[in-house]
Amino acid sequence: MSERPAQTPEAWWRTGIVDMSPGTIRFRGYAIQDLIGRIGFAEMIWLMTRGELPDPRAAALLEAALVAGVDHGPQAPSIAIARMAMTCGVGINGAMASAINVLGDVHGGAGELCVAMYLSVAARLDTGMPLDEAVAAEFAAQRAAGVTHLPGFGHRFHPVDPRAPRLLALVDAARADGIVGGRFAAIARAMEAAIAARRGGRVVPLNIDGATGAIFAELGFAPPLCRGLFVLSRAVGTLAHAWEESASGLRNKGPIPRHMIPAYDGPPPRDVPPRD
Repeated sequence: MSERPAQTPEAWWRTGIVDMSPGTIRFRGYAIQDLIGRIGFAEMIWLMTRGELPDPRAAALLEAALVAGVDHGPQAPSIAIARMAMTCGVGINGAMASAINVLGDVHGGAGELCVAMYLSVAARLDTGMPLDEAVAAEFAAQRAAGVTHLPGFGHRFHPVDPRAPRLLALVDAARADGIVGGRFAAIARAMEAAIAARRGGRVVPLNIDGATGAIFAELGFAPPLCRGLFVLSRAVGTLAHAWEESASGLRNKGPIPRHMIPAYDGPPPRDVPPRD
C-alpha cells in the first residue's frame, strides 16, 4: 500500500485567499490596511470569492442585489425563525445560524437555481438555437426533471415583486455603460414572456430570485456562490429582527400565539390497553 506524501503542519491548510503571519494580513495579495476605507463590502465579497477587485460599477450592481434581499418580514421563515430562536435564549449568533440553516432550495436558494437555469438557456443559445426555442427547451427540461414550481417567477404575496423591476432597470443601465452584456436579463425577460404566452397572457412576473439571479449571472458568479450571496444578504435581516425581538422580553415564542391551538386530526381520545 502506497504511503501518503509527508506534509508539514503549515501546508495542511493551503489557501490562495489570505496570507497571514505575525504583523501581516493580505487578502489575494492586498494588505488589509490598504483595503480598509478604500473599498466597500461588496467589493470585498467579490475579491474574496473571485480573486480580483471588481470594477466599482460592477460592485455597485452586486450591492444592489444584496440590498434587495435583506428582509421580507416575519412571514419569511428565515426571519420568523431568527425571532423565535432569540426568545429561546440562544443569543444573536445562534438566532442567525438557525435562520440561515433554512435557506434551502424553496426559501433562499432559488437565486442559485435561476442562475443555473439561465446558464442552461445560454448554453443552447451558444449552439445557434433561437432564444424562444432555447427557452421552450429549458421549460421541457425542467418538467422532465420533475420541477413543478419554476424558480424566479411569481410571488405568494406580491402580484408584482417591487424589487424585480428596479433590479432589472439597474441591469439595463449597467448594460448601457458596458459593465454587463445584458444577455441574462434578456433570457429572464424571454422566460417571463413565454410563461405568460403559455397562460393565455396572464403574466407571472419575475420575483427577487429571478432578478438577482439575472444580476449574479451577468456578473459571472457561479451558481453555488449565488446561494451564499443571498445568505450574506438575508443575514442582515436576521440580525436586525433578532436584535429587535431581544427587546420584547418574551420567552419561548412559538410560531402562533399561545391562545391558538393547532388543529388536531389524529385518532380520537382512547385508553391505553391493559398489560399483564
